[in-house]
Amino acid sequence: MATENDSDRGAADAAAKEGAGARPAGGGVPFPRTVREALRQFFGDGASAHPLVQFLKYGFVGGLATAVNVVAVFLFCWKAFHCITPDDPFVRLFGLETAPVDEAARARLTNWAYVCAFPIANTFCYVLNRLFVFVPGRHGAIREFVEFFAASAAALGAGMAASWILIRGFGAWTSVGIFANLVSAIAINYALRKFVVFKG
Repeated sequence: MATENDSDRGAADAAAKEGAGARPAGGGVPFPRTVREALRQFFGDGASAHPLVQFLKYGFVGGLATAVNVVAVFLFCWKAFHCITPDDPFVRLFGLETAPVDEAARARLTNWAYVCAFPIANTFCYVLNRLFVFVPGRHGAIREFVEFFAASAAALGAGMAASWILIRGFGAWTSVGIFANLVSAIAINYALRKFVVFKG
């Protein structure tokens, strides 16, 4: 004979199943239904966002980190390595003074500018990704930081190769090489950070 406790337990189980059914398969965060909920997910931490919102957050943070990286790379190219040509669009846009440089030297020196800008932009990017985009905790803090830099280094290497080929092989502007570097880095970094470095 069913007791009152059994009835209560059955009701609780039914309520739990009903609540679980309201969430997406896999227990993920539901897609925001209102602007207020979308903003809450966007400005919350990584665990509070639907995957689509998380990707938008990744793009936003990536845009900020990209701006830091581009500024750093151009400053190194302009002031430290002198590898931007007078006909480069950014040189003409900002009215900078530069001297001619051959493609071989420009390709090599631009890659050195990437290397110098890497720790600056990547540290900035790590902090924002950890706080706002992804869910930390897959690894300890030190290993997570090291893997984040390793993933970024892999993406940087692929981007540097693309940039070098465009500049050295096709005589493309330095700006075009930098853009190619960024496009390849976006895709590689997102996959590695979401599935290798962080918990999701």
